Amino acid sequence: MPRRQLVFLLGIVILSVLGSVMTVVWGNQPLLGLDLQGGVSVRLAATEPATEEMLDQTVSIIRDRVDGLGVAEPEISRTETGVLVSLPGVDDQERALSLVGTTAELRFRPVCGVTTAVGIESVASGSSSGAFAACSEVGSGAVVPAVGADGYTAPEDDLAEHFVVLGLRGDATGQHYLLGPSVLTGEAIADANALFVEYQWQVGLDLHQGQVGVDGFNEVAARCYVGDPSCPRVEGSPNGRLAIVLDGQVVTAPSIRAPEFQHDAILISGGFEKAEADDVSLSLRYGALPVELEPENTRVVSATIGEDSLRAGVVAGLVGLLLVAVFIVAYYRILGLVALASLGISGALLWAIVAHLGTQSGLALTLAGITGMIVAVGVSVDSNVVYFEHLKEDVRDGRTARSSVDRAFPIAFSTIVKADVASLIGAGLLWALTVGAVRGFALYLGLATILDLVATYFFMGPMVRLLSTTRWFADHPERFGLPASGAVPARRGTTPAEVGA
Repeated sequence: MPRRQLVFLLGIVILSVLGSVMTVVWGNQPLLGLDLQGGVSVRLAATEPATEEMLDQTVSIIRDRVDGLGVAEPEISRTETGVLVSLPGVDDQERALSLVGTTAELRFRPVCGVTTAVGIESVASGSSSGAFAACSEVGSGAVVPAVGADGYTAPEDDLAEHFVVLGLRGDATGQHYLLGPSVLTGEAIADANALFVEYQWQVGLDLHQGQVGVDGFNEVAARCYVGDPSCPRVEGSPNGRLAIVLDGQVVTAPSIRAPEFQHDAILISGGFEKAEADDVSLSLRYGALPVELEPENTRVVSATIGEDSLRAGVVAGLVGLLLVAVFIVAYYRILGLVALASLGISGALLWAIVAHLGTQSGLALTLAGITGMIVAVGVSVDSNVVYFEHLKEDVRDGRTARSSVDRAFPIAFSTIVKADVASLIGAGLLWALTVGAVRGFALYLGLATILDLVATYFFMGPMVRLLSTTRWFADHPERFGLPASGAVPARRGTTPAEVGA
């Protein structure tokens, strides 16, 4: 046996053993997807027609939010009319769904008045004469706030240039805020973080430099500080108030007690719990969604169902492997055991890679992925069958078993490569053109197919060559699943007819 073949054989065995050992030592383990560990999947539809660019931007923002939430290996993809979001292993599903679907439209509006009575009867809308329009324009009737029949501004009428009437977030008293046109938006925010300040959770805002950020905010602050008509003193406050509005609700409306602020010295206090402060800061950090989304359908997979799916997938794989093992050993005898060892080598390498990707890169293993690996077992068995049948054919043609080994492998491996490349092309197309579970199937099918080529070239071929050097292989080819005819070289003094007799 050539030294190179022996190096290949020992190398692949050592690599597979080392990979398995290091997987245990490092504590790597596969990360289970939604269908194997439970979670939630929601299809969000845009409330209004949206372009592909807008939906792509929406997907990017939602992915950033989900990553910030700490969800491992989410599946977020664009659909024809919205976004599909799958979040595996989420405990607080309601919170996660709220986070991904929140538009997070942030506006800073001056407070023109506060009341608990629904005193505005008109439903007409009107826009201001400018960003710093005087609140007196409403009192004079020059501008009519955009309100609905319940006295509040409807979401579709909550436009930046309008005077609006909005309620306080989480307030049950029915308090109304009459607010002027938006003077600043969430585009001013560079970063947001949940902070525990003065014995309460608050959201700290870090604004951009320049007019779009802190300079624009300070311009508004200076007006509110002195009680300018665009931001007047209300309810006996010594200063004007600036409302911070998130998705049509007033989060807080503090008095402005300084004419100037630093870009990182702005706090939003709204009676937050820690989780609420985290979610608000996370939404603001990555900006508002360019489209408004609403849930179209939601699928919840419990942890119990996920465990059942995992168990079913494992059982199906083991049963299939057992049946394959029985068949291949019964048909190819010792060569069948070599084929099983080759499957074990590729399986050990695959497990090490899947565990590493799950732990280090957050790549989830799904039920579709398990299906892909089960299908790949068939691909690997095909590779062995191709080689062994070439061996049997050469022996039937009168060649010795030993000579057939070296001759058959290059021919068989060429066929195996062509078949596996075709499988890889199919897996690649599925990965590129599909979404969700089908991509998981394609990924693991492709990965297992590549490892099949590795195991075939570096283990099965050299292992069969090593066995062919033994006397047992030459004298008892039937134990290797090979025909006896032509397997043993003719003894001296005999004729070909005598050998075949």
